[in-house]
Amino acid sequence: MKRGLVIGKFLPIHKGHIALIEFAASQCDEVIVSMSYTPQDPIDPEQRFTWIQDLFVHNPAIKPAMVLDNFDDESLPIGPRTERWASFIKKTYPPIDVVFSSEPYGEPFATHLGAQHISFDSDRMNYPVSGSAIRQHPFWHWDYIPDNVKPFFVKKICFYGPESTGKSMMAKRMAEHYHTVSVPEVARELITSNEFNREDIITIGRKQTERIFKQLRQANKLLFCDTDLITTQIYSRHYLNVVPPVLYEFEKMVQYDQYFLFETDVPWVGDGLRDLGEENKRKKMYEIFKDELERRNISFIPVKGSWAEREKIITDYCDRLLS
Repeated sequence: MKRGLVIGKFLPIHKGHIALIEFAASQCDEVIVSMSYTPQDPIDPEQRFTWIQDLFVHNPAIKPAMVLDNFDDESLPIGPRTERWASFIKKTYPPIDVVFSSEPYGEPFATHLGAQHISFDSDRMNYPVSGSAIRQHPFWHWDYIPDNVKPFFVKKICFYGPESTGKSMMAKRMAEHYHTVSVPEVARELITSNEFNREDIITIGRKQTERIFKQLRQANKLLFCDTDLITTQIYSRHYLNVVPPVLYEFEKMVQYDQYFLFETDVPWVGDGLRDLGEENKRKKMYEIFKDELERRNISFIPVKGSWAEREKIITDYCDRLLS
């Protein structure tokens, strides 16, 4: 059996890594993909390892492995440093015949292992990307990020505030403008009036959370969300006088990159579910929404003015984010 080795932190794995690993698999009977990690890594190790497993699940010759990086010493010159790596690899894996890499460390590392070294795209002509470049500017390198990794870098934008302030319309409009998808207010698919109970509101919270993760897999850089779990809690308290604790657990599952707080300076329009159209009720609900963000120390961008002015506030932010 001819056994190959590819090592890396895969922070994150990208299409250059994938091409390297698939090339190694074409040259060997078995390829060990050794992902090293430390507790300080900027991307969770379990998440990174799951990405690798998912990418190569259909190729039994590719063997992902995850190891704690307690053996490296970045202060050493490349020779002694790769000697430490080789010592660890010999203790951890079966004998390695070939090391595959795109990095200068490949040759000395293979020598210490007593293995052959095969370089792949070392000048980065085919895959001009790196994990650090992706982390710094993921949108600049979007085409080099695998589909199962892209959701991690999608920016989640929450349109938040009282009823009838344009959130639903704006979520759809922004999704079309930026060629992506949005997350609707799932409650409207589940109830037809404001006569609902505790189990209903829990179902709404769970389904809203599930829809976010579903749409993340389809999103193109940005995901516009019509509502969030803080909103669900506010209406649960308003209509039921109670907030089921599980709604707070659902809230913790999704962290938004930016909140836009929609103000009530547009006409109220009834639609069968809305029943807070009186001006004093609208102002009171606006303050409740605002207080919930401030209590959590969540920053937000106010959205007010005409529809054109509101749209410009949002697109100005999104354009800066993308550029």
